[in-house]
Amino acid sequence: MDNNTSGSGGFKGGLGGIFGGGAPEYSNTELAGVPLTGMSPLSPYLNVDPRYLVQDNDEFILPMGASKTRGRFELAFFTIGGCCMTGAAFGSLNGLRMGLKETKDMGFSKPRNVQILNMISRQGASWANTLGSVALLYSVVGVAIEKARGAEDDINTITAGTVAGMLYKSTSGLRGIARGGLAGLALTGAYALYNNWDHLKGSAPTRY
Repeated sequence: MDNNTSGSGGFKGGLGGIFGGGAPEYSNTELAGVPLTGMSPLSPYLNVDPRYLVQDNDEFILPMGASKTRGRFELAFFTIGGCCMTGAAFGSLNGLRMGLKETKDMGFSKPRNVQILNMISRQGASWANTLGSVALLYSVVGVAIEKARGAEDDINTITAGTVAGMLYKSTSGLRGIARGGLAGLALTGAYALYNNWDHLKGSAPTRY
């Protein structure tokens, strides 16, 4: 009977320690740096050490050898499509402006509306084709540089933008090539500066 009673008491004591009946003791060293929850360093709900509840690791599982960020090839389709849509939107607005300006003496009539619509569609298609071509060149060059260097950083971005601008203006002579390269360098350089602005200020980056 004594053995059974002592065994039962030990079992209950163990359960009590787990479910809050008896809180475990911690030394000052173990409790150092543990965030307080209410008035106690332990959770008031489960009496467990809050250090075990901290999520230090990512909450998703990646395949073996996979990167946390998408590479240039995965982003190429988004870049090209986004540039085409942006070019179509700006081109349509520019076509509307030009159409209204060129037909201001015609009054509100059907021929004027048709001419404005033609101008909108023409300018929208032209801008979409231009930005889409530049985005395609930028993506192809960027993917090639990434594969050749085996790394992904701002050097790839600036180099790809510069080379893409030069290739797009390759039929305009040396001055056109220089202008295209400078335009690509300026745009991608500004983008890289924006991405690293927090680092340049000496603070931790807030965007990934």
